[in-house]
Amino acid sequence: MIPALRTPDDRFRDLPGWTHAPSYYQLADGPRMHYVDAGPRQAARTWLCLHGQPTWSYLYRRMLPVFVAAGDRVIAPDFAGFGRSDKPVDEAAYSFDFHRRCLLDLIEALDLRNIALVVQDWGGLIGLTLPMAMPERFAALLAMNTTLGTGDEPLSRGFLDWRDFSNRSPDMDIAKLMQRACPHIADAEAAAYAAPYPDASCKAGVRAFPNLVPDRPDAPGAAVSRQARDFWRNAWTGRSLMAIGMQDPVLGPPTMRALHAHIRHCPPPLEIADGGHFLQEWGEAIARSAVDTL
Repeated sequence: MIPALRTPDDRFRDLPGWTHAPSYYQLADGPRMHYVDAGPRQAARTWLCLHGQPTWSYLYRRMLPVFVAAGDRVIAPDFAGFGRSDKPVDEAAYSFDFHRRCLLDLIEALDLRNIALVVQDWGGLIGLTLPMAMPERFAALLAMNTTLGTGDEPLSRGFLDWRDFSNRSPDMDIAKLMQRACPHIADAEAAAYAAPYPDASCKAGVRAFPNLVPDRPDAPGAAVSRQARDFWRNAWTGRSLMAIGMQDPVLGPPTMRALHAHIRHCPPPLEIADGGHFLQEWGEAIARSAVDTL
């Protein structure tokens, strides 16, 4: 059993733009994983929306209604350590394989099919390795400001700077960070991003994730990420769409164009001129494009 903290439910009351009832999946080794389950259970298509660090499923509040309005189902989980999911207290509990296994288990437990995979930041680092493990379940991809951690390509200067900043900020001010990255969001929206983390003890996952990015060929997660790169290059047969937040200093246009070259038959990316790293905050138009083209 992995020792973990659980954020009190009252921290999630009255969040702006967020009325979704929580659903939970009990992981085999202890932590409880939260996910949003919106739209009809029997919908023909399911959007699997994966967030990154230091955010949670709240990041998809602008896109999720568009998918539901199209008659589709949306599953938006919180990684262990984030959002309404339990938060292992020991940073050593966080690993690339652990988080990947959690998502694979959730997909199988919910028996998700005809999945449109939506990824950004860590949602892509892990999420892009999922379809090769169960290709019969995945039909489409929407990729936003993310990458594959193959360990054989240099990490961007922007990411290295972010990792240094994160390591210097054990009690990161998440609301302040989100408002700096997304200056158009309201104070209450920025505060909602910080709602899952009452204090530094709940931020082990926030602290751990930047140091889990594979940065050498033998790093944990690097080998499976190289396998995923080969899958996207050679075996992927689904539809794809890419959107790039052009103002992202961490995983911006150069990183995304490199990823684009690895995704078979991906059309030219959507370029969101004023979009930043957390591109979902500019996401309504992207979601509408994805509904139409995927």
